[in-house]
Amino acid sequence: MTIRKGRDWGRPATLPDDGVIITSDAQARDIVTDARRAHRPVPVLGLVAGDLARSVGATGDEQRLRSDQAHELEVDLGSVLIDGTLHWFVAHLVARQRWWAGRFVVAMNAEYLGSWKMAPRAHPNDGRLDVLDGSLGIDDRLKARARLPRGEHLPHPRIATRQVRALQVSFQRPTEVYLDGGRWGRARHLSIRVEPDALRCVV
Repeated sequence: MTIRKGRDWGRPATLPDDGVIITSDAQARDIVTDARRAHRPVPVLGLVAGDLARSVGATGDEQRLRSDQAHELEVDLGSVLIDGTLHWFVAHLVARQRWWAGRFVVAMNAEYLGSWKMAPRAHPNDGRLDVLDGSLGIDDRLKARARLPRGEHLPHPRIATRQVRALQVSFQRPTEVYLDGGRWGRARHLSIRVEPDALRCVV
């Protein structure tokens, strides 16, 4: 069940023997993709590092995952249909041109994108993706870059923000798509949605 205001999130639980320790968002995405393609359950993910891990308060201590301090959380998963093929992302999807020139669209399940606090209000278990859709000139890009580490780039008149369960995105020209930091390729049409409570994670 997605998190509700005023209620605790998760429960005390250790990483099971068949759980997988995760040190990057790309690794988590690969684990999810392999399981989904093989029609197997996704194993429990022990979050140590990465943007999703940082967003849920992971400490970076692997030993904690099997201690009485460990906590299990239900976490949402992002999915996107690109050129007829379904892909997944645990932390974020970014569609942009080089140097963030022209229009960009970012769908965040996590709060962080590297050192940037890209989506300050994002929560990985609210049943929604935080979407930023914008186009900035070079001066605004430089100003936003300086404010991104603190999440102070928003609100911005040239960046539309919303929380969605699903959205369709079309670009006028092919645009680079990145899933959890890894480059997928260029695409013009994206069909993005969130899968609530799709993952079990331990921190």
